Amino acid sequence: MEHWVGLFFYTQLLQTFYLLRICDYKAASQHVERLDTAVKSEMQRGRQITALANDLSTLERTLGQSGLKEREMLALSHKQRQLKGQLRALCGYDSLNDVLDYGDKLLLAPPLMHGEWLPRTAVFVLVDLMVVMVGRPKGIFKECGKRINSGLRLIHDELVKLGIVDGVMEADLEHSTIWTAGLYLILLLQFLENKVAVELTRSEFVEAQEALAQMKNWFTRFPTILQGCESIIENLRGQYAHSVGCFDEAAFHFLEAKKLTESKSMQSMCETYAAVSYICKGDAESSSQALELVGPAYRTMDSFVGVREKTCIIFVYGLLLMRQHNPQEARNRLASGLKIAHQQLGNIQLVSQYLTILGTLALQLHDAAQAKEILKSSLTLAKTLFDIPTQIWILSVFTELYRELEEKENEMENSEYEGKKEDDLQRRLSEAYSHSFHHELVEKSRIQPLHMSSKQPEMAVPSANGDLDIPESVGLSAPQPFLKRLVEAEPMRRSTRRRR
Repeated sequence: MEHWVGLFFYTQLLQTFYLLRICDYKAASQHVERLDTAVKSEMQRGRQITALANDLSTLERTLGQSGLKEREMLALSHKQRQLKGQLRALCGYDSLNDVLDYGDKLLLAPPLMHGEWLPRTAVFVLVDLMVVMVGRPKGIFKECGKRINSGLRLIHDELVKLGIVDGVMEADLEHSTIWTAGLYLILLLQFLENKVAVELTRSEFVEAQEALAQMKNWFTRFPTILQGCESIIENLRGQYAHSVGCFDEAAFHFLEAKKLTESKSMQSMCETYAAVSYICKGDAESSSQALELVGPAYRTMDSFVGVREKTCIIFVYGLLLMRQHNPQEARNRLASGLKIAHQQLGNIQLVSQYLTILGTLALQLHDAAQAKEILKSSLTLAKTLFDIPTQIWILSVFTELYRELEEKENEMENSEYEGKKEDDLQRRLSEAYSHSFHHELVEKSRIQPLHMSSKQPEMAVPSANGDLDIPESVGLSAPQPFLKRLVEAEPMRRSTRRRR
């Protein structure tokens, strides 16, 4: 059993997918730790197998030479038996061809069943993606960055092996490589999606631009293979536009993303994101549009699996209640959402934003002591995330708090710090606006694929919209599995600043 580690990865990853879907991040993290440890062990074992296989190959070439003395033959044969014994212990094979074939796969079962779920490298990449997915909501950006870079590097290496280099498009692919290419391309976009999310959270708008522009470029080159990712790209264009203060454009892209997906969950999230952008526009008509979007979602939020949708909808509903000058009701609703976000999602950015609104509400209700404590916690989280817009939001509330408490010195000191943060943000925004990618990402238009050949073959490829197809019998012949889209966009940035 120890040689067929593919079965371990298969079952552990399926359990992780399920736990992420029901938003049990704590349990998912435990599975991801096991997977990560197993990858490191398997990579080490792979290096040992490769070294032994190379030694065996060299030895067998020597044995094949003529003119060897009997003593040399006996010594070499003894060494050959030793090497084969070591290989059998490591992978269950001692034939050089079998060993080399084994090294490229993570098998699900021994012969004659064999069976392979995903290519070995794809499984390792998928584990890197899982590490990112459970780490990003916690703000573990340094490790996430390492895993994103690692995953992208492995994927690019595999794409090059498949002949996918600059200038190659969908119509140029060999039919035999389409499925594997599709698998790696979908994984590539998921890593880039996570990179965009991390960079937007850290207010690194130019880096987010570049990653999103890469996603757009890959989609235009491989529109059939990546057709299930178009909604994700539109959603991220909305996230980017909102983050840089282009709220009208953001709402457009979120609603376009909604049209491009059949997922009820994703549609609800897109409507919720669009509602936030409408709220941030600040006028009465936009608030009405936000209410039209959130109202139906609020009534159905308990119908979704997990709590991701519910926490976001409650957040936006709380914002609307604030706008309607109903602070006590807003406070009650938001407190319930905060509890879910903290206990089940563990998303510290969303928790920080919940706390910021609750601190604001406490101040409106003249509970200065509670407001101060809540805002301190929120600011600590926002600093952990390098989330400059949320920091500015919190600092502005602190300024109001100190003014109400008539603490002039604290008010001036806080206001000065807020000004420095605002200057930093404006510098970052100005840099983002000046880049060529900015306009093409925020403009109100869908992505247009590059010209496609009339000889374009029909493609059976992994789909970002397809369900994860579990083989009916492990190891037996079964349809190639579809790689399920594993992650939906995290709750978007909700700074209420306006573009200057």
